[in-house]
Amino acid sequence: MTDRANFLVEIGTEELPPKALHRLELAFAEGISTRLKAAQLSGAALTSYASPRRLAVLIEAMPLAQPTQKIEKRGPPTRVAFDVDGNPTKAAIAFAAGFGIAVEALEHVVTEKGEWLEFRGEEPGSPATAMLPDIVAAALADLPIPKRMRWGSSEVEFVRPVHWVVMLLGNDVIEATLLGLTAGRTTRGHRFHAPGEIVIDAPETYCAQLKTQGRVLADFGTRRDRVSALVGEAATGIGGTAHLEADVLDEVTALVEWPVPVTGRFDESFLRLPDEILVSTLQAHQRYFPVRDEDGKLMASFIAISNLDSTHPEVVQAGNERVILPRLADAAFFWDQDRRTSLDSRRDALRQVVFQKELGSLHDKSERVAALTRTLAEELGEDAATAVRAAELAKTDLLTDMVGEFPDLQGRIGYYYAGLDGEPAAVAQAIEEQYFPVGAGSRLPKTPTGRIIALADRLDSITGIFAVGKRPTGNKDPFALRRAALGVLRILIEDGIDIDLTAYIQQAVNAQPVSAENPDGLCADIYAFVIDRLRGLILDGQAPGLDAGSVSPEVFEAVRARAPGSPLDFVQRVAAVRDFMQHDAADSLAAANKRIANILKSAEGDGDMQINADLLQEAAEQTLFSALQELTPAHAASLKERNYEEALTRLATLRGAVDAFFDGVMVMDKDAQLQRNRIALLTELRQRFLDVADLSCIPSA
Repeated sequence: MTDRANFLVEIGTEELPPKALHRLELAFAEGISTRLKAAQLSGAALTSYASPRRLAVLIEAMPLAQPTQKIEKRGPPTRVAFDVDGNPTKAAIAFAAGFGIAVEALEHVVTEKGEWLEFRGEEPGSPATAMLPDIVAAALADLPIPKRMRWGSSEVEFVRPVHWVVMLLGNDVIEATLLGLTAGRTTRGHRFHAPGEIVIDAPETYCAQLKTQGRVLADFGTRRDRVSALVGEAATGIGGTAHLEADVLDEVTALVEWPVPVTGRFDESFLRLPDEILVSTLQAHQRYFPVRDEDGKLMASFIAISNLDSTHPEVVQAGNERVILPRLADAAFFWDQDRRTSLDSRRDALRQVVFQKELGSLHDKSERVAALTRTLAEELGEDAATAVRAAELAKTDLLTDMVGEFPDLQGRIGYYYAGLDGEPAAVAQAIEEQYFPVGAGSRLPKTPTGRIIALADRLDSITGIFAVGKRPTGNKDPFALRRAALGVLRILIEDGIDIDLTAYIQQAVNAQPVSAENPDGLCADIYAFVIDRLRGLILDGQAPGLDAGSVSPEVFEAVRARAPGSPLDFVQRVAAVRDFMQHDAADSLAAANKRIANILKSAEGDGDMQINADLLQEAAEQTLFSALQELTPAHAASLKERNYEEALTRLATLRGAVDAFFDGVMVMDKDAQLQRNRIALLTELRQRFLDVADLSCIPSA
């Protein structure tokens, strides 16, 4: 008799939310896998399945029971377990009885603290059938479902009503009640093509039976590939190429169990609309796939994926074409209607749109951003007038009918309308690029004006929300300030923009309509918030030139201790310290820095101590002083050029002199003058390192 079998669990439901389906599938599989591993019931392989009406997990070669557990339990000491005549006492008898054995069967164990009775044995593991219902129930309870629902008179809650549950271990049904239903071996196929019940013969036949008997492709990845292939073939059939976007492909895959392509057309007059509007209309509203010709231009065609293999495909095609017509007509109407009013004439209407209650209207925000934009443009040597104009118009497309209908096209619509209004190309591009980057790894603004607007807008949002006390807490970030901070950092670092961010934070804070009780403290909090995001960028390997794992948290903190105002400068210092820590002298000098920091912390000083060369009595302190004096000019030149690696490499040459100093010089000499002079020397030495980073933050080996 085998000690392993395949295990299948399937939860059959009403149609699940398409945008959440794949995430639910992965979470369900992970929840079961984690719990099986903890219970020592992991199988040889795990496969998850998801379709609109089901979530399922198949475990191959799962143990039928937990492994046998060895038991060693110590009982009473022998001096207590036996009386003077060597007969077992009640303590010994009770201990042995707890394991169902005689006292004579217990082991005698001698330790440093004496001799004890001990039970040694084995406990059989729990059967999988007894544990699996709770494991599956716990995995279901932990699914990322924002809002659960009830149905009928039941108190059971799930993302959608549940209609059947399958739980098989080998050929046997596991006795269990999940989500208010008794588990069995009966599933259901396609709602229309195979609505009857399907009896699953065994876990390993599940996927094949659903395909052949149920007209259901249960595997999400297989179904996704099938949808992609069908759309591609259909597009080729009409002389084009399908416009496929990953998130749309995922959503369509989550909507169908048996994909069937449908080719449709629309009136060519709609091709006068910009591509983005047509694509958004087809994709966002109907989940249709646009088609492009050999030149990359959109064709007046689309590919839909039906969940029904109809005997009258022409009827299905006509239905899809009929549905898309009013959508395209609305888009064309909004486009024509918006064009009657320029972006500039919409500026005053921004006064009626609240940005945030305490921070005023979108017009107020635009004015603040324009002021910050002017300062940035002037410092960076860019056209300030163009940048300010872009800032003034940046939010006006939010008032258009087109953006009201297609919010995802904000900025892009402004780009088109600004161009049609005769605004400079730089202004039009900046209106779109103000929103870049929209997420991790996404594109950055390409134009100088776009970068400036993107920076100014984010800084205004961050400082304003912080000023009214609504900063992110825990996982809550309703204003997406973390993403805004990451956008600021990526633009500054990846585009090589070297500015003092702290100064711009200060300017943005001062421009807010609310007064902070402690403006300096608020600025410090905002700077710390941004640098926390920089920490993640660097440690995760997302900063240019810094691979994941190449920078330790201690190296980051060593630079953070110096609080560089420029994020670009910050990254350059981190790279230099990271490379320096591979130097032979790095560990010794890091330890010396820590020692010096401790000495200076305990020493009394007025902060303005000068080294008196005449008081340098010991050869070691004279050598260190001379070495410092010799390298200082070149060190200053390296700092000016921000060649931090060169500066640290030069400081590494001090290793011998530093080691000799600590070996041969008593810093805390009884002579107050000598002590003060030596502390001044150490202060000077430490300052040379602090010019780059605080190496005392880095632990030595």
